[in-house]
Amino acid sequence: MTKQPSDTAPVEVVIITKDHEIRGTVYVSKFTKSNRELTELLNDKERRFLAVTNAEIVLQGGSTPKRYDFLEIHIDSIIIMHPASQTLFKESSKVQEDIAKFRELRNRLSQTKPF
Repeated sequence: MTKQPSDTAPVEVVIITKDHEIRGTVYVSKFTKSNRELTELLNDKERRFLAVTNAEIVLQGGSTPKRYDFLEIHIDSIIIMHPASQTLFKESSKVQEDIAKFRELRNRLSQTKPF
């Protein structure tokens, strides 16, 4: 198991290249604004490759996923990168209904008084 530096935090991401979709974990600085973490990784002039752990690669159009503990992706080949948690919103309307029900329940629970 690779030891992670204490000044970084893992972010699950989806990376789209011309030919592949890659899901995995990248490590971002804990000192960066949360909405700028991935942007700073991609815009770092010293960085030419992006390290990805626990990676799963699929050819665009579908194929059997290939899994790697570690890989590096050339920054220039990345078309889109976003947090994997955001992919939830492309799910079906049933998933959206479940999310809304969960949020409603969580709001009700947060309004109740403790014992």
